[in-house]
Amino acid sequence: MGAMQQRKLGKNGPDVSLVGLGCNNFGGRLDQAATNAVVRAALDHGITLFDTADIYGNQGGSETMLGKALGSERSNIILASKFGMDMGEAGQGARPEYIRKALAASLKRLGTDYLDLYQLHKPDPQTPLADTLGTLHELVQAGQVRAIGCSNLDAAGVREAAQIAKDQHLTPFICAQDEYSLLVRDVEAELLPTLEELEMGLLPYFPLASGLLSGKYGPDNIPEGTRFASSQGAQDKYMTPDNWRKVQALEKYAQAHGHTLLELAFSWLAAQPTVSSVIAGATRAEQIAQNVKAASWALDTSEVEAILKG
Repeated sequence: MGAMQQRKLGKNGPDVSLVGLGCNNFGGRLDQAATNAVVRAALDHGITLFDTADIYGNQGGSETMLGKALGSERSNIILASKFGMDMGEAGQGARPEYIRKALAASLKRLGTDYLDLYQLHKPDPQTPLADTLGTLHELVQAGQVRAIGCSNLDAAGVREAAQIAKDQHLTPFICAQDEYSLLVRDVEAELLPTLEELEMGLLPYFPLASGLLSGKYGPDNIPEGTRFASSQGAQDKYMTPDNWRKVQALEKYAQAHGHTLLELAFSWLAAQPTVSSVIAGATRAEQIAQNVKAASWALDTSEVEAILKG
């Protein structure tokens, strides 16, 4: 396997590994020892983008464990976190005073004095975007944050944020993190064209549609202990007859080309020009190797499009 491919995170962002590590399992499904093993495997396979959030791992657990696992490797990676979700008594949202408090707490848990990327986790309708961007700009100027991004913001919101940043000479969002996979393609209608126009990168999450594209499941095969087995909501959202039809057709295509469904799911995303890095979680070191290998197939996306329409 060759060296990990690097891509720009948006036009002016840092270089990041084509496959990133989603750290939402740390502090929840994984203890510190298991977290250490996954982080070590990611580093060994050339992953440089580590994406967490204050809410992950039962409010703070992911950041705490990730910080300990990284140790002296901190300066060698791109560390991303997010704010805005409900953190209980600590608060939520995107008000200026809360952003400062949330960042200070994240930095302390991660054991670092700066973040390479700080992302608004979800829109806050109670706070003007200009106020949020103004505060994030000040944090960039102070050196506590190197770049900023957004998550779950619609195309109109992304466009508004870009205009505010331009008009007020503020730091702009360089990327957006949203759900995108072979089975969930809502972003293609408005968000992707907007990101392309604004020269922002996309960080797709749930690249395997919560596991449906992993090849581990079938209509009558949902193994105990998996995410689907414990989440009726995930089953209702993803396990539709139309999705099963697509999965079976995609799996057949992948096998005919000597690949797995997992490899098709990753490589299809990697073939999209707006995608900067495919963020995927892992609970075992072996999954890291699988994810990295999965993004290396040079796909003919037109063939895949024909399958999905078929």
